[in-house]
Amino acid sequence: MADNDFDFDLFVIGTGPGGEGAAMQARKGGLRVGIAERYRQIGGGCTHWGTIPSKALRYTITNTMNVLKNPIFRELGIHTTPTMEQLRRGTAEIIAKQVTMRQSFYDRNSVPIYFGHARFVDDHTVEIENGETIRSKAFVISTGTRPYRPPEVDFNHPRIFDSDTILDLPEKPGSITIYGAGVIGTEYASMFRNIGVKINLVNTRGKLLEFLDDEIVDALSYHLRDQGVVIRHNETFDRIEGQDDGVVLHLQSGKQIKTDVLLWANGRTGNTDDLGLEAIGLVPNKRGQLDVDEQFQTAKEHIYAVGDVIGYPSLASAAYTQGRAAGMHVLGRKDGNLRVKDLPTGIYTSPEISSVGQTERELTENRIPYEVGQSQFKSLARAQIMGTTVGMLKILFHRETLKILGVHCFGANASEIVHIGQAVMDSEDLTLEYFVETTFNYPTMAEAYRVAALNGYNRLF
Repeated sequence: MADNDFDFDLFVIGTGPGGEGAAMQARKGGLRVGIAERYRQIGGGCTHWGTIPSKALRYTITNTMNVLKNPIFRELGIHTTPTMEQLRRGTAEIIAKQVTMRQSFYDRNSVPIYFGHARFVDDHTVEIENGETIRSKAFVISTGTRPYRPPEVDFNHPRIFDSDTILDLPEKPGSITIYGAGVIGTEYASMFRNIGVKINLVNTRGKLLEFLDDEIVDALSYHLRDQGVVIRHNETFDRIEGQDDGVVLHLQSGKQIKTDVLLWANGRTGNTDDLGLEAIGLVPNKRGQLDVDEQFQTAKEHIYAVGDVIGYPSLASAAYTQGRAAGMHVLGRKDGNLRVKDLPTGIYTSPEISSVGQTERELTENRIPYEVGQSQFKSLARAQIMGTTVGMLKILFHRETLKILGVHCFGANASEIVHIGQAVMDSEDLTLEYFVETTFNYPTMAEAYRVAALNGYNRLF
């Protein structure tokens, strides 16, 4: 089929990080690119319901409470409690800035945006809900996910929320039950506890965030409990009863937990149910997600899928990289396009968590001879100055080659400083000795690398 039979070389469905990455990469490579967005503004769930608004609210809460707890303000007689509306006030402005900035990317690169829901008609055709049809040689599906909503839970009840609606909470409740202790659940537990809300965090598993390093998980559990969060492991809900003055969570263990509101944070569903996939022979899994190969191709080699709609790791940062990799593959760069493995995780609890590479558990299971270097934040001058002494940095390295195998951080600025370890870990030439020999600014949090490296180096002798 000739190129002039197509409107585009690549058409992208969804303007979240994955879609944007694919569209920009392909356009920079000279392809004709178009993109569809069903929401009234671009940016996807990341910009409007997930990453940006939740992290903006977290930042506001953290800064506000740090100020209000400052002894100087107490001496001045300042004792106030901000409302949810006040705490949210800056979020809309940040979202607007993100939308304007991302719109400029499409405008500058002459990528048209089609607003409206897109559905496949055949292997090379989609129809926008306004009736317009578009033909393209290749497609990228980047439609993201939404919170899983069990049919037996009444999400229309004014006291029952999911992670998309909790940010619109009209007023600060006295207590919240959070059902689901994954990344979203633990982040919100930490956030709301910081403004004095009583928290019940109900976990369907035996421990928090099992994919993380065990020591980090233990530290997180300790500090959440130390802050007053009640954590209940190995529980499964039986039913949820919405009442006029609260919500009762009935658990299969027989327990009943009543709080002012309930946040359902257990699972997400891929946005694939109304894409017309049956017309092209693609079948999502039971979570509504699409299976892809290492090049992000679905069972149809000209149709790619990236971002949360393909499942793990479900990170905005990963989605953007995956989108770029798919765009490069469309351009003909077949292998080794980008570093789509060893992705860092950033979890914005208080304190925050970030890690990259393998955990001690994985290294032990694989019988890799490793050693550990640690730095406690309480010994760092910068942490003492900032009053953020809770936390630690852990470097895992090979005993013989000294290659960095993993970096795990819990504490202030964890999601920033982890990238130093990521760069060294991905280098073919650098080892633990880089941290021993390098001069770090003083006082900084990054100095933790030198302290941890020396600590680990000393264990070898």
